[in-house]
Amino acid sequence: MLVANESKKTGFTHFDADGHARMVDVSRKDESERVATATGVIRLSDEAYRLVKNGSMAKGDVLGVARIAGIMAAKKVDALVPLCHPLAITKITIDFEYLDESQQILIEAVVGICGKTGVEMEALTAVSIAALTIYDMCKAVDKSMLISDICLQKKTGGKSGTFIRTA
Repeated sequence: MLVANESKKTGFTHFDADGHARMVDVSRKDESERVATATGVIRLSDEAYRLVKNGSMAKGDVLGVARIAGIMAAKKVDALVPLCHPLAITKITIDFEYLDESQQILIEAVVGICGKTGVEMEALTAVSIAALTIYDMCKAVDKSMLISDICLQKKTGGKSGTFIRTA
């Protein structure tokens, strides 16, 4: 059995001392309440934006389906991102805001856990899949939709403490 040389430091937690990918060992970490908030936007055409906002899209309740898709995706991140831990998530909310002046829908996901590792990837994935679901449900009307600005806004808990995105 090969053992990694622990004296080398890569600076990245998902690589061992020899540069091989690994799942981070969180067994010695303390459990704490951890919350991550991520956001993203999807820009739609005039027609698609109007249909979504009025609840008139042929496929049904676009944002309702996108909310469920985002929640489901957050619960499955360990199956999508190779080195993520399976987590017992305690909270997921997904909210939407219509931005009339730019014909965009702002998507916000908040994911919480009491555990040994953070939920940033879960929040980012929830936003991404919610946006992709909106795209899927509206693509018959508008194939030019643009998904953008998916990012972590805030995270709390854990050894690294609080992160808040600045402008």
